[in-house]
Amino acid sequence: MKNKAKYYFQINTSSGVPIYRQIIDQVKTHIATGRIKPDTFLLSVRQVAGELEINPMTVSKAYSTLEKEGVLGYVRGQGMKVKMKSHARADLKKRERELIPLLREVKVKASQLSLQPKKVIDLLKALWEE
Repeated sequence: MKNKAKYYFQINTSSGVPIYRQIIDQVKTHIATGRIKPDTFLLSVRQVAGELEINPMTVSKAYSTLEKEGVLGYVRGQGMKVKMKSHARADLKKRERELIPLLREVKVKASQLSLQPKKVIDLLKALWEE
């Protein structure tokens, strides 16, 4: 169990992104990629905070936010459990809207690097298949 939090979460204190937001994003990414399966219990707030050497309130804020979003559920005496199995079709537009800002950033960066759209799409496909 040692270093399990470090295995799941990589915190970058100089990124400008709040640590709790990094944890939220990484939990969602791990669920989406199947690294964390539905009905899996996450490490406790104390375990994550201790292993990452961060304030427990930061982890608690991340877990609480994920619970409000319906990603996690609290099971008394056992902790936070992944309850999100899959997104409903109705959420598709919302999920697409969340992706648009990231795609805009990619578009701008690709343009700055003088990359053609086809090359960017090929790179994305290669990453997707990893």
